[in-house]
Amino acid sequence: MSAAAPPAAGGKPCPICGKPMVEKYRPFCSARCADLDLHRWLTGAYAIPVTENDDEDGEEPSLAPKPPRED
Repeated sequence: MSAAAPPAAGGKPCPICGKPMVEKYRPFCSARCADLDLHRWLTGAYAIPVTENDDEDGEEPSLAPKPPRED
């Protein structure tokens, strides 16, 4: 059995478990934490919430029905 890679000096802790980062698995501490992070990405656990009212230019979308004109 091989020895674990030494922790990187002065690095940030692993974002999954908080243990010291290991350079080989950077920014994680182990292959397990790296795999857990990948699983979270692939299953959609990491997502940016969006509301339907988010519109960059402030105009109605082109597919939205326009109100009837009164002449």
